[in-house]
Amino acid sequence: MSILKDILYGVSLLKVVGSTESEVNAICFDSRKVMPGVLFVAVRGTASDGHAFIDKAIDLGATSILCEEFPSTLREHINYFLVDHSAKALGIIASNFYDKPSAKLKLVGVTGTNGKTTIATLLFQLFRDLGYKTGLLSTVQNQINDLIIPATHTTPDPIALNALLHDMVKSGCDYCFMEVSSHAVAQSRIEGLDFTGGIFTNLTHDHLDFHKTFDSYLRAKKGFFDHLNKKAFALTNIDDKNGMVMLQNTEAHKKSYGLKNIADFKAKIIENHFSGLLLNIDHEEVWFKMVGSFNAYNLLAVYSAALLLEQDRLKVLTSLSRLSGAEGRFDYMISPSGIIGIVDYAHTPDAVQNVLSTIQDIRKGTEQVITVIGCGGDRDQSKRPVMAQVACDWSDKVILTSDNPRTEVPEQIIRDMEAGVMPQNKRKALSITDRKEAIRTACHLAKPGDIIVVAGKGHEKYQDVGGEKLPFDDKEILTEFLNLVS
Repeated sequence: MSILKDILYGVSLLKVVGSTESEVNAICFDSRKVMPGVLFVAVRGTASDGHAFIDKAIDLGATSILCEEFPSTLREHINYFLVDHSAKALGIIASNFYDKPSAKLKLVGVTGTNGKTTIATLLFQLFRDLGYKTGLLSTVQNQINDLIIPATHTTPDPIALNALLHDMVKSGCDYCFMEVSSHAVAQSRIEGLDFTGGIFTNLTHDHLDFHKTFDSYLRAKKGFFDHLNKKAFALTNIDDKNGMVMLQNTEAHKKSYGLKNIADFKAKIIENHFSGLLLNIDHEEVWFKMVGSFNAYNLLAVYSAALLLEQDRLKVLTSLSRLSGAEGRFDYMISPSGIIGIVDYAHTPDAVQNVLSTIQDIRKGTEQVITVIGCGGDRDQSKRPVMAQVACDWSDKVILTSDNPRTEVPEQIIRDMEAGVMPQNKRKALSITDRKEAIRTACHLAKPGDIIVVAGKGHEKYQDVGGEKLPFDDKEILTEFLNLVS
């Protein structure tokens, strides 16, 4: 049980009807989950407005209501609190309710379009290898030391997020590394959190279905750094054209990493093979298991953050050289006949180009690159033709297929992609709606030495069709067909 005045600490209350001395046993913003004795926070969401469910919440037992607009009739024995921004208040309340867990460990957030999952996962693996109890909040999974908790969002809602951080504190975690999505910043999910540091990866075309404009997307990412305090560090990719923009208004200690420009932390690619990368990092040559220039940036970001967290440089490099990153990120396999298969989560034009350009850098030149790619339904439609164009420009053959169509017709999504296939690329592209059949076809088209890239879903173990999540695993299916054709 918590006293209202304690969990409302730091919230700017415009009006109070009732008492702040009452007890509540939980906080809730989803009326379907209301139980007796809760504080219900009415949040205006993208799909629904919590204010429409205030009466339902009270009927289910809510004893206190926090909202931006009082209902026309106030019920007796119910506490009402008026604020100007419920979502921001919810973050502060959730942090207070769970006894400010983010202040009791070192919390580092990673934001940007590409690389968030890899960097957060590598930091988690690194710090565990260095002997620390550590937590992870990522797209692939949430983890508290050895305990794996399935992830439903890149960044959980404020209540779930603070509950997880509270569990990490109870488990003795020294650090937590988390992905910070642009949605989370825009929806105030990280309000009330105390970050030790923030990392910016890069910014490219994504999530414009939600943010509408690239500038809005940029401002959401930048908002994370704007709220870092003067004790934190803000680490940016200086080679990205928006890298320094992220740090313009932050009070945090500004640091940079890069391969091309002058930076606080510098690296150079010496060798790049399917078997790994040889990098010179701060004048130390180290071989890493990960592949490609985009992973050189990821590794450098992890190294830089670890040093900013006062870890020993040589121990960090030694440990990093043993790690292999996140599931579904450039997952690499070779069939018995020598066909190379790569599964990657790349679902933005830039991410697809990163994967395919990396292959271009490594390939011998005689082998084919066959790319299987789709676009998600109910998401940014403007990137669909661009995705197809990038795939065609960097591949010898491209199979356009279904990804997670959700509530859209898969054939229409593919038609949107086909608009990006330029006349000179028509011969190399074909469309197969069934994703499993598309992967099977790619395997039958491949000869020994060829490279098959299956992009878009990575670690996901399902395909979302009509709102139903059906079992589907790109890596499992690709492995099966590669073995059949060998």
